[in-house]
Amino acid sequence: MYDDDDFLALSGIQHFSFCQRQWALIHIDRVWADNLLTVQGEIMHDRAHDEGLRERRGDVIVVRGLTVRSAQMGVWGKCDVVEFHKDPAGHPLSGEDGLWKALPVEYKHGKAKANDADRLQLCAQAMCLEEMLASEIEYGCLYYGSSHSRERVDFSEQLRSNVESLYERMRQLFRKHHVPRVKQFPACRSCSLFEKCMPKIANRTVSAYIDRYVKELS
Repeated sequence: MYDDDDFLALSGIQHFSFCQRQWALIHIDRVWADNLLTVQGEIMHDRAHDEGLRERRGDVIVVRGLTVRSAQMGVWGKCDVVEFHKDPAGHPLSGEDGLWKALPVEYKHGKAKANDADRLQLCAQAMCLEEMLASEIEYGCLYYGSSHSRERVDFSEQLRSNVESLYERMRQLFRKHHVPRVKQFPACRSCSLFEKCMPKIANRTVSAYIDRYVKELS
């Protein structure tokens, strides 16, 4: 159990899975910069997070921008969309008759990724919802704007374990206020923090920089 001041941002797991240094720059050093990709993503999330839009489609209730938290993991954040489907095997829902099952849906601007960054974020949302609703959530969906399609994500024990271990690692770095060194890879160029991260020089030691400078002068 964690105090409110110790809670981490739920969405940080997506950054951390993509690049630990990116996460630390954003969540420890409070560094941020936009590029075309981040702006397009924010526009999509603003629409999905419109908390004034609560829809009912037959036996489905759609809630947007729902705040979730987990006292066990010490994280909090917002779900883009949570669909509540009427189901006799579900859980009670305040203000509604019958039983319901929650289906978290995370909106992403781009396309499906080979890595699990988006799936980890969605699973973390589901784990928060499970704690809040005292109910098991077996799967959720990722909606990708580029393909206008949903990807079903099953919340396996392995995925859940990865979520817990990544948050633990994030917490260790956060407590130490430690920003990891760069592990440069091709996707660095598409990162909005590329100019602030400076991956080409961030790993150089002072002595190595002086040696190179001396060689250039000689």
